[in-house]
Amino acid sequence: MANIKSQIKRNRQNERRRVRRLAERSKLKTLARRFREALASGDRDKAQTALREANMAYDKAAAAGAIHKNNAANHKAQLAKAFNKSA
Repeated sequence: MANIKSQIKRNRQNERRRVRRLAERSKLKTLARRFREALASGDRDKAQTALREANMAYDKAAAAGAIHKNNAANHKAQLAKAFNKSA
């Protein structure tokens, strides 16, 4: 445990951010799973809607700093590839 007051505050801030980013990353995984489930069911309209939601969420998370922008781009590319392959 830190003895310096500014470091104690920094630790508190880091913990709050970590928890918030953890929730955001969990949400991204959920949206990707919903997309894959919609794709597996064969409902292309539902899959397209789920893909759009997941893409927006990945962009938002990258802008907020929860994930790296290249990580977001790679995940979006994987989802798009799966969607195009199902056609």
